[in-house]
Amino acid sequence: MLNKKEQRLRRARQTRIRIAQQGVARLSVNRTNTHIYASVISGCGTKVLAVASTAEAEVRTLLGAPGKGGNVAAATLIGKRIAEKAKAAGVEKVAFDRAGFAFHGRVKALAEAAREAGLQF
Repeated sequence: MLNKKEQRLRRARQTRIRIAQQGVARLSVNRTNTHIYASVISGCGTKVLAVASTAEAEVRTLLGAPGKGGNVAAATLIGKRIAEKAKAAGVEKVAFDRAGFAFHGRVKALAEAAREAGLQF
């Protein structure tokens, strides 16, 4: 019997296999109770092209009080930042890798913000 984390990682592995076959850059998302992290990884999977997270000092000052990195507003901010950084790195089109997390709440907010900022999924 798989526990909750193992189930999520199994789903993530299946998604990554499908994305690797496409050979496009991947927008990978990870969330914890206190933070959300997003990174754009090259099509071959060897190079990280852009990173944004609520753990960055600049983002923490924008969010205000400590511990505010685990909400939808913070995820929206990170979605915008990762899209800007990806475009600066020359990436326009990505495959969205939600790492086995449900497309709901913070993960959905990050994806929608990245789309609005100009990234194509």
